[in-house]
Amino acid sequence: MAVWIQAQQLQGDALRQMQALYGQHFPIEVRHYLSQWIESQPWDSIDPENPQEGAKATQLLEGLIQELQKKADHQVGEDGFLLKIKLGHYATQLQNTYERCPMELVRCIRHILYHEQRLVREATDSPSPASNLADALSQKHLQINQTFEELRLVTQDTENQLKRLQQTQEYFIIQYQESHRVQAQFAQLAQLNPQERMARESTLQQRKVSLEAWLTREAQTLQQYRVELAEKHQQTLSLLRKQQTIILDDELIQWKRRQQLAGNGGPPEGPLDGLQAWCEKLAEIICQNRQQVRRVEHLCQQLPIPGPNEEMLADINTTVTDIISALVTSTFIIEKQPPQVLKTQTKFAATVRLLVGGKLNVHMNPPQVKATIISEQQAKALLKNESTRNESSGDILNNCCVMEYHQATGTLSAHFRNMSLKRIKRSDRRGAESVTEEKFTILFESQFSVGGNELVFQVKTLSLPVVVIVHGSQDNNATATVLWDNAFAEPGRVPFAVPDKVMWSQLCEALNMKFKSEVQSSRGLTKENLLFLAQKLFNSNMNLLEDYNSMAVSWAQFNRENLPGRNYTFWQWFDGVMEVLKKHLKPHWNDGAILGFVNKQQAHNLLINKPDGTFLLRFSDSEIGGITIAWRFDNTDRMFWNLMPFTTRDFSIRTLADRLGDLPYLLYVYPDRPKEEVFSKYYMPVLSKTGDGYVKPLIKQVVPEFATTSGDSTAGGPTYMDQASSPAVCHQSLYNTYPTNPDSVLDPEADYDLDDSMDVARHVEELLRRPMDSQWISHAQS
Repeated sequence: MAVWIQAQQLQGDALRQMQALYGQHFPIEVRHYLSQWIESQPWDSIDPENPQEGAKATQLLEGLIQELQKKADHQVGEDGFLLKIKLGHYATQLQNTYERCPMELVRCIRHILYHEQRLVREATDSPSPASNLADALSQKHLQINQTFEELRLVTQDTENQLKRLQQTQEYFIIQYQESHRVQAQFAQLAQLNPQERMARESTLQQRKVSLEAWLTREAQTLQQYRVELAEKHQQTLSLLRKQQTIILDDELIQWKRRQQLAGNGGPPEGPLDGLQAWCEKLAEIICQNRQQVRRVEHLCQQLPIPGPNEEMLADINTTVTDIISALVTSTFIIEKQPPQVLKTQTKFAATVRLLVGGKLNVHMNPPQVKATIISEQQAKALLKNESTRNESSGDILNNCCVMEYHQATGTLSAHFRNMSLKRIKRSDRRGAESVTEEKFTILFESQFSVGGNELVFQVKTLSLPVVVIVHGSQDNNATATVLWDNAFAEPGRVPFAVPDKVMWSQLCEALNMKFKSEVQSSRGLTKENLLFLAQKLFNSNMNLLEDYNSMAVSWAQFNRENLPGRNYTFWQWFDGVMEVLKKHLKPHWNDGAILGFVNKQQAHNLLINKPDGTFLLRFSDSEIGGITIAWRFDNTDRMFWNLMPFTTRDFSIRTLADRLGDLPYLLYVYPDRPKEEVFSKYYMPVLSKTGDGYVKPLIKQVVPEFATTSGDSTAGGPTYMDQASSPAVCHQSLYNTYPTNPDSVLDPEADYDLDDSMDVARHVEELLRRPMDSQWISHAQS
C-alpha cells in the first residue's frame, strides 16, 4: 500500500506529527495530489552533500513542477477551477523556492518521506514485548507536549499581565503629569484678585489632594502588579527549567547513549528532528520570557518605584541567562561521530549540529567550527575548566568548517567531509597498557552570539573516545578498547573512565550486539553459544549459563591476557570468528548450516549416534578465524574425523560450499539435513573453456585418506588440480603450506606510517615468486 494512503489513516499525535512535516516549504496539497509520482522518484539515490549530483536534483525539481502544472491543467468544473489556481500557485512557489538550491528540495522530501514511513510503521506494528516500554515513552512524550502547552499558556498570561502593567503605568504617568500641571497653576494664583484667587485655590487644592491620593493608590497598585508579574515569571522559569532538564538531561542524554551503543552495533540512535523541535520550543518560550523581562526592566527604569521588584528582576535575569546558556551549550552536539578507530593518514568525516541554531537566528552570521584531537588528560582538564593552553595531541587536516543552514529542514550543521589525522602525539604508557588502549577524543568548538551580540557563547563538545592506529594490524585490539568503552561507560563519567570488571551477563549483551551487527544477521548468539564462550573465557566446564552470569570479567581477561595454552586473547579469537563469518560465511550462518561454537569433544558427542557422512562445521580452537569440519565415518580404524581449519585466506581461493561439494562422503549437515539441499545453491558454476579458447584449470578439495574409498579418486576421469593449501587430516607439513599462527612481520604495538596496500602488494609479489607445488597438476581438455 502506498505510504500516503497509510499516512492519511494516522490518528491522534501521529497525525499531528505528520501534518507538522508540511508548510510553505512544501505544501501538504502537493504531497496529496502528486503522492504516486513523489513516492516513485529516486530521492534516496541522491547524496545531498555531493555537488556533482546537482543535475539529478534539478531534474527532479523540473519533473515536480511539470507534474504539478499537468495536474492543474486537467482540473475542470467550478471546484476544479479553484484547485487549478491553487496548484498553479504552488508550482510557481516551489520553482521560486528551490530553483537556486534544488538539493534543498531533495533534503526536504527525503525528510518528509522518512518520517511518514516511521509514523506509519509505528502505527501498524503489532504489539511486541517492548510495547509496554513504548507506551511509557509515549506517555512521557505526551507529558512533555502537555507541559509545552502549559508553558505557552502561562507565557501568554504574563504577556497579558505585562500589557496591563504597561497601560496602568502609562495612565499613571499621565495623571502624574496632571499633578504637576495643578502644582504649576498654584503659582499662577498670585496674579488673580483675592476673591477669584480664593475660589480657584479651593478648587485646585481639592484637585491636588484627590490626585495625590490617587497617585499613592496607583503607585501601590503598580508595585503590586510588578511583584505579581515577577512572581509569575519565576514560576514560568521554574517550569521551564524543569522541562529543559527532562529534555536535555533525559531525552538528549538517552539519544547520545543510543548513539554510543550504535558504535557497538546497536540499533540506530534515531533522527534528531523530534529533539530539535522540543529544543526550539524551549528556545522560543525562553526568548519570549526574556523579552518580557526586558520590557519590565524598561518600565521600571521609566518609572522607578522603590520595592522588592528590583531584586526579583535581577534574579529573574540571572535565571533566564542561565537557562538559555544551558540550552545553547547542551544542544551543540555531534550528529555523526568520527570513526572510533581512527587510522592516521586516512580520510574521515563528522557532522556537528546546533539544535536551536535556526530558532536563535545564529545562521545570520554563520559560525565556524574547529576540530582538534586531544588526549584523555586534556579532556579531563577541559571539563574541569582548567586551561589546556590550546594544546592538541595531533594535527588534523581540513579541521575548520562553517555551519550551514538548511531551510527546508531547519537544521544548522557543519559537515566535516575530508578530515585526516596527519600525526598523533602519544602520552607515556601506564603499566601494561598498550597503544591500542590509549583513548583520545575530537574536540569541536565554536563561538556565536544571540540577540545582536548581547549574549556571546563559547560552545564545545567532545566526540566519543577514539583509538588512534597507524597500521591495520592494530585494528583488532583498538576495536576491543572501543567496544568495552561504549558498552560500559557510565553517564557523566570522568573522561574516559570505565570499570575494570563487569558481569559476564553484561559482556554477553555487548558481544551479542556486536556479533549481530558485524555478521549483519538476525541470528544472534544463543544460550548454547554464550555458554561455550563462557567456558572458553573462564577455562571452566560448568554446564549452565546461569552459573556464569554472576561471575566478573576483567579487561585483562577480555583482551590483555592470552587464553590458557594459546597465544591470543579471548577477544582476538571472537573477533576472528566474526571476521570469517562476515567476509565468507554469512549466508551459511543465516541458513543455520554452521553450528560454530562447539569444541572438538562436544562435536564428537553430537555425531556419535548419527549415520556415517554426518558432519558439522565448528570454529577452530587453535586457529584465529578458522573453521573446521568434523564428521563421522566409521572405517574400523577411527570413527571421527577433523579437517584442518580453513581461514579467510583459504576461502578467498575456494568457497566453503565448493569445498564441501568436492567431498562426496560428507552427506548430511548436522543433525540430518542433506548436504546438497543446504549448500548446492552456493556452488560456483564450472566453466570448461574461457572466451579466448583456453581450457580453464580447476581446483578441487581432496582428503587423501578418502581419495580411494569414497570415489574421490581422479583415476578414469579428468585430472583436477589438488589444492596445495587445503587443510587435510594427514600430516600438517605435507598439506598445510601456511603456519598455524604465523608471527606478525610488524609489531602490533609499534607505530608505523605504512599503508595496508604495501603489505598486500608485497604478499602478492612473494606468492608470484613462490615455485609451484608439485601437487598442482594442470589438465588440458581437447
